[in-house]
Amino acid sequence: MIVCGLHSEARRATVRRLLTAVPGSVALHHDLSTAARGTVVRTVRDATGTLSTGEAPLVNDCACCALREDLVPELERLADGGLTRLAVVELWDSVEPRAMAEVVAAHGERLVVSSVLTAVDPALLLPYLGNGDDLADAGLAAAASDQRTVADTWARQLEYAPVLALAESPLADDEDRALLAQLHPTARRVRIDGEGASLGELAAAALAGFDIEAAAARQHPACALLPQDADECGVGTYVWHRARPFHPERLYQALEELTCAAARSRGRFWLADRPDTLLAWDAAGGALCVESAGPWLAALPDAAWESVPPSRRAAASLDWHPAHGDRCQHLVFTSPGLDREGIERLLESCLLTDTEYAAGHAAWKRLPPAFDSLLEV
Repeated sequence: MIVCGLHSEARRATVRRLLTAVPGSVALHHDLSTAARGTVVRTVRDATGTLSTGEAPLVNDCACCALREDLVPELERLADGGLTRLAVVELWDSVEPRAMAEVVAAHGERLVVSSVLTAVDPALLLPYLGNGDDLADAGLAAAASDQRTVADTWARQLEYAPVLALAESPLADDEDRALLAQLHPTARRVRIDGEGASLGELAAAALAGFDIEAAAARQHPACALLPQDADECGVGTYVWHRARPFHPERLYQALEELTCAAARSRGRFWLADRPDTLLAWDAAGGALCVESAGPWLAALPDAAWESVPPSRRAAASLDWHPAHGDRCQHLVFTSPGLDREGIERLLESCLLTDTEYAAGHAAWKRLPPAFDSLLEV
């Protein structure tokens, strides 16, 4: 199983509790902070203490690449020993679980990912989600080329895992807990210390099973399991769904305001001048990432639909429009103090007007290509 999280104290506490909760378990950790010396330090421990240590050299000057190369052989060595019931892979601070889960799963029946947990200190949830600093500036980069921020890394760690391990946090309040529930409403939440914590519940979560393909689908913009509309303890989630394209220039001019309108926003959107391209929206910490996520399903020939995963076809069917197919706007904003009306007004102003819409597809394609620089065209 895999335990991740930028909240390092909560992550370590989770691993300690797991080693106690599951007899015969060991924890494998690669410390990437030693990369400046040219190696990452590997540690294997159980509930009684350290069992072994070692080093793995950097690969292409990349600490995360060294982790990838060393992880599977170490897990296979533990499996060959026959004494390990559960290997707990404790990922270093900024390493994201999806990549490591897929590396492990690629080795078939010998290694099975039993679960993925993200450790959370609820009091730190909003500060980390609002931290737009580069990982490199925070000393958390996993490679020299790492351009991620604290906020976007934390958001992906949080949203990928089906289980959240919650540390006891006297500074956490109802707003923090409401924000956590709205950001990842389907997650199973397990207490790891304090009143109400249960070793049996943690052990069950660790061995519950994990579907790699389903987890990837939950994060794909075309079929992501996005949060639903909510309003609790001063925290709101606003879901905006429309079947009309954006005017590229007006949307581009509104990007900064929209990005800063919520602690977290994500989803998929449709530009009038790019009718075939499904665009992904991913914002946290005041920074926005806009990327092409491939074609809309309606843009594919019928013969290609058989190669599309069922989850994608199911998501498209929910959005299907007689004229546009699955092309739509589906954006979700979550934040304390959310200004729903302001966000709605701004988004609506970016859509094509009735006159622009009536001009038709040929006219839409002649609109100013404002997103070329963002999409590296």
